[in-house]
Amino acid sequence: MMISPAASLPLSVFLQGLALSLGLIVAIGAQNAFVLRQGLRREHVGSVVLFCAMADALLISAGVMGMARALGESPGLARALALAGAVFLAAYGWQALQRARRSQQLLATEGRAGISRGAALAQAMAFTLLNPHVYLDTLLLVGSIGAQQPAALRGWFIAGASCASLFWFVLLGFGARWLAPWFARPRAWQVLDALIGMTMFMLSALLVRHVITGF
Repeated sequence: MMISPAASLPLSVFLQGLALSLGLIVAIGAQNAFVLRQGLRREHVGSVVLFCAMADALLISAGVMGMARALGESPGLARALALAGAVFLAAYGWQALQRARRSQQLLATEGRAGISRGAALAQAMAFTLLNPHVYLDTLLLVGSIGAQQPAALRGWFIAGASCASLFWFVLLGFGARWLAPWFARPRAWQVLDALIGMTMFMLSALLVRHVITGF
C-alpha cells in the first residue's frame, strides 16, 4: 500500500513525520525531566541534547528502513500494521484528551551535586534506550507509518520526525530556565495534551483513509 502521489508532496510527508514525532515525544516522562534538569543546571546540556536527538534519529531511520523492507515483501502485513497504527494513534489521542482533563506538571529540581559528562550521557542513554516505549514508538509505530510512504519520500518523513525530536530536546535543554515555570503550570499541559490528542486523531484518520482507498 502506498500513499497517493497527490498527497505525498515532500513537505506534506515531512510535516506528517514532524507531527507524529512531536505528538509522541512531548509528554511527561523521565527522559524529558532529565533533559530539563540538565538544562536548569546548565550542565553538559549540549552533549545530552545531541545524544537524545541522535538516538531518536537513528531509531527512527532504522524503524522506517527496516519496516520498509519487511512490508515490501508483504502488502497484507503493511495494511494490517497501518490499521494497527491507526488504532494505536486513536488510543494515544484518547489518552492525551483524558490527560487534558487532569492537572499535571513536569518538575525538575536543579540539585546541588554536579555530575561528569560521562555520567550525564550514561543517564541519558539509560532514560532513552532502557525505556520499552521508545522501541514501540520509533521502531514499530513510526517505522511502520514511515514505511507506507513511497521510497523516494521516506527520507522526508525521517527528516521530519528527526527534526521534531531535535527541536524538542533543544527547546527543553537550552530553554529550561525560561520553560520551567511554564512546565510547572498544569493548565499548560492540559492545553498541550488537547492539541496532541487532536493531532493523533487526525493522523489516525489519515491512516484509515489510506487503508480504505488503497493509496
